[in-house]
Amino acid sequence: MERFVFLIFLCGCWLALPATPVRAEAQTASKSRFTYRDVQGKAQSAQVITKYQPQKIVHPLVKLNGDADAKLMRAATIAEERAHAHSRSRCWRYVKEALLASGVISSYPKTTYAKEAGEELMHSYGFKKLSIHDPYAAPVGAVLVYTARRGPGHVEIRTKDGFASDFRSKIPSPRPLLGVYAKS
Repeated sequence: MERFVFLIFLCGCWLALPATPVRAEAQTASKSRFTYRDVQGKAQSAQVITKYQPQKIVHPLVKLNGDADAKLMRAATIAEERAHAHSRSRCWRYVKEALLASGVISSYPKTTYAKEAGEELMHSYGFKKLSIHDPYAAPVGAVLVYTARRGPGHVEIRTKDGFASDFRSKIPSPRPLLGVYAKS
């Protein structure tokens, strides 16, 4: 009987030893990376940040200079104040109203789709297309126009803290950028 108890004890120890490091290894791996599936169904992962890391900030806030147009800055403020936490699918309407309320434009734009905003702003309201391809480099008050394969596109105004249209965001739209427009 003693021999049987001793054998069970040895088998239990033998089974418990290799399971412990594997479990601990799996826990540390899950704490350092967050795994998810994107829209296309591909597995993606991102680093889990557990403490403040100032060197990780890629895009800081906008540095304001004296060259910024006061009316465009006012349009950015109005857009940010009127923006919601989540999209209402009315980005171009909210940007039109912010530009009109700030006095940047004198009449309500006629285009329906957001992807047509840049052309109308250039032809009817004296905006210029800036040679900027990074949304974070856009000046405060600039209108950023994005395209979509299907659908109306997206438009937003650069604010000092991020971007605003019918909703506010710290990051720009993931859609392809058509152009950055500002009044000269």
